[in-house]
Amino acid sequence: MKFTDLGLSPKVLAAVDAAGYTEPTPIQAEAIPHVLARRDVLGIAQTGTGKTASFVLPMLTLTEKGRARARMPRTLILEPTRELAAQVEENFNKYGINHKLNVALLIGGVSFEDQMRKLDRGADVLIATPGRLLDLFERGRILMNGVEILVIDEADRMLDMGFIPDIERIVKMIPFTRQTLFFSATMPTEIKGLADKFLQNPVKVAVDAKISTAETVTQKLISAPKKDYEKREVLRGLIDGAKDMKNAIVFCNRKKDVATTFKSLEKREYSVGALHGDMDQRSRTTMLAKFRDGEIAILVASDVAARGLDIPNVSHVFNFDVPIHAEDYIHRVGRTGRAGREGDAVTIVTSADKRYVDAIEKLIGNQIEWVGKSSISKSDEEKPKRSRTRKKATSTAKTEEVVEAVLEDDAKSTRRTSRPGRRKSVETAAETSETVIENTVAVKAQPETGEFSADDTSSSNENSRPSRNSRSEPRKSGRSKGKGNAKPEGMGDHVPAFILRSVRIEKPAENTEEVA
Repeated sequence: MKFTDLGLSPKVLAAVDAAGYTEPTPIQAEAIPHVLARRDVLGIAQTGTGKTASFVLPMLTLTEKGRARARMPRTLILEPTRELAAQVEENFNKYGINHKLNVALLIGGVSFEDQMRKLDRGADVLIATPGRLLDLFERGRILMNGVEILVIDEADRMLDMGFIPDIERIVKMIPFTRQTLFFSATMPTEIKGLADKFLQNPVKVAVDAKISTAETVTQKLISAPKKDYEKREVLRGLIDGAKDMKNAIVFCNRKKDVATTFKSLEKREYSVGALHGDMDQRSRTTMLAKFRDGEIAILVASDVAARGLDIPNVSHVFNFDVPIHAEDYIHRVGRTGRAGREGDAVTIVTSADKRYVDAIEKLIGNQIEWVGKSSISKSDEEKPKRSRTRKKATSTAKTEEVVEAVLEDDAKSTRRTSRPGRRKSVETAAETSETVIENTVAVKAQPETGEFSADDTSSSNENSRPSRNSRSEPRKSGRSKGKGNAKPEGMGDHVPAFILRSVRIEKPAENTEEVA
């Protein structure tokens, strides 16, 4: 099948031919005719399958007739990130060279004034991230009742980023008679519910993308300690030892780690830049341009650089952190080895990353080669069992320590029996030690469950060491029996005088009493 068989307009076909394409991808061949027929479409396809052109090309054909009005866009495309939104804008500019359409891009990190001027002129195509679109709507600078086509792209990533409530709010602003195109790489239960809610009698177009990395990419794992500064040492060793490295992208899971890793490499005079979601759009665009042009050799980035970037000559990818979602690993590694080129991808792994590595290997269907010795061993898997055993041993050891401490106190007290006024306290201590020994022996006689029962624990605690309330409770009980000179158990003759003094609590005149 060729593009000429899909029903696209001559202007669009001329632009496609000028771009050098002759045959559509599977998702384009299946989706374009249904979009041109004004049907709602549910598309299941991953990034890199030609999904963007599957809705850009028919939208250009459908919008050739008609004219946009001020502040009332004719079509709306929602994207989860600025990079993906910018990539869609590039597709419209590329395939719409023969059209006179106004394309507006509403993303964060860019001046409101420039975006509002575009809306005031009228936008045939509006590409936006949910947050910025709602900001302008609340300012009264945009009206949504003229939208004819709605595209929700990367819906599963929208879900991960928490944009679903915003999308539901936006959909309510758009006329019910719209045409909706809904694309997602996966179809979990939540996404299926949203598709049923937004679409009317949709045509389902599913393309099983190959869930694997390119064969031209050499993938490896290398072990490292858990501490970040030690992981950074491993990263620097990989960069210094890389063969034929033209440039590289270093991926981190968190924006904080992106900044720290960037500063560490910059301090050691590497040619490095940083890219993450907190940067304004101008800085992000400038940094990407420097990396594409070769002004910087290493780009430390979060997952915003894993999708939507078309940089064909990346030779190496280093995963400073193992991605939490296995699909992100495929997107990260996909930044290298593009268009048949060779590439290298190395992932730094700590002992805490076992489940993430297992998920990645299960997804791609292959085991990744280790550089040197693996940090994930059977001993790491058995740690939970050893921890329970250690808990039992610790409990038994603490019991034995209590017994030894009591026996030692008895020996010291016995040596002081010749002193006047000490015999009574020695007898009290001896009784206490006998009680503690009996309790601890009873606890040791129980089955080794690793835990003490409530009765055993309370009895041993009361006799072995004073609790927070033990200073006041013995004194109250002694005074209630008329024994004002009774000493609290376990404290001997070392009770401070202020503890034995009466305390008067001020209360209303009609209900005042003295509390011991």
